[in-house]
Amino acid sequence: MNFETKIKIVLREDLEPWQELNVTAFLMSGIAGTQNIIGDPYKDKNGVQYLPMSQQPIMIHTASKEALKTLLQKAKEKEMEVAIYTKELFDTFNDADNRAMVKKYDTEDLNLVGIGIRGKKNSLDRLTKGIPLHK
Repeated sequence: MNFETKIKIVLREDLEPWQELNVTAFLMSGIAGTQNIIGDPYKDKNGVQYLPMSQQPIMIHTASKEALKTLLQKAKEKEMEVAIYTKELFDTFNDADNRAMVKKYDTEDLNLVGIGIRGKKNSLDRLTKGIPLHK
């Protein structure tokens, strides 16, 4: 299947494995919950139904703290859909506290550990050119 858009998650390169998984899950929940990318439910041979998932592939990259800031700025300039996760969110325990924590910082001062981006395929590929895939 060919898609007009692409989804990329970019994680800060110095995260612990549990943090990488946590941040990826939260960023994808923001994209999946707002971007109409979810397909139909799955059913196995016995007819047991399972939740649907994204219809689109998701690419995971890693970048430096500085590269994340630049990427966020450029993605917003190109009016791409962006989800963010900051370091401070590792110390909060609910959505209201998460939003309050982010609100404390100016955009350029956000301590980003990950961003999720959905945008036009060619534009997003150009934007993330040189940012390596996660290993």
